[in-house]
Amino acid sequence: MRHILSVTVENEPGVLSRVAGLFSGRGFNIESLNVGPTLDPGVSVMTITTEGDEQIIEQIVKQLRKLITVIKVVDLTDLKSVLREMVLLKVNANDANRAEILRTVDIFRCKVVDVSIDELTIEATGNYEKISAIVGLLTRFGVKEVSRSGMVAMKRSIQN
Repeated sequence: MRHILSVTVENEPGVLSRVAGLFSGRGFNIESLNVGPTLDPGVSVMTITTEGDEQIIEQIVKQLRKLITVIKVVDLTDLKSVLREMVLLKVNANDANRAEILRTVDIFRCKVVDVSIDELTIEATGNYEKISAIVGLLTRFGVKEVSRSGMVAMKRSIQN
C-alpha cells in the first residue's frame, strides 16, 4: 500500500542525505520526495511517498523519529489531507491531433505552458489519480518528456 509521510526536519546540511540513507540502508524505496522550507527558515517539511505494509511503515516512522534532526513524523495516509502533485508533459501535437489534445487539457483543467509547431507542453496539477489519468490519456498522442514534482501534502484542519 502507498503511504504518504510528512516529516518536519531541521533545515541544515545533510538532513536529506540522512533520511534517504535511512530508507536505502534498510531496503525501503522512496517513490517520491519533495522538500521545502516552512515559514520558519530553520525548519523544512519533507513529503515522502513510499510503499509498504503497516509493519514496514511503522518501522520507517520509528527510525525517522530517532534521527536527531527530525522534529515530527506524520503518516497522512489515513488522515484527511490535501494531496497535490504537478506534472509537465511535452506532447506531440500536429494539425490532426492538436484540437483533441486541447480538449483533453481543458477537461482536466490543465494549462498549456509552451507551444511549438509540433508539440505542446502541458502543466497539470492534482492528486495522484488525476495526474496518472492525464498522463495515460496523453500517452496515445506521443509523450516526448515527463517531469513530475512528487507529492506535496498537508493534513486538513478538521479531522472527523
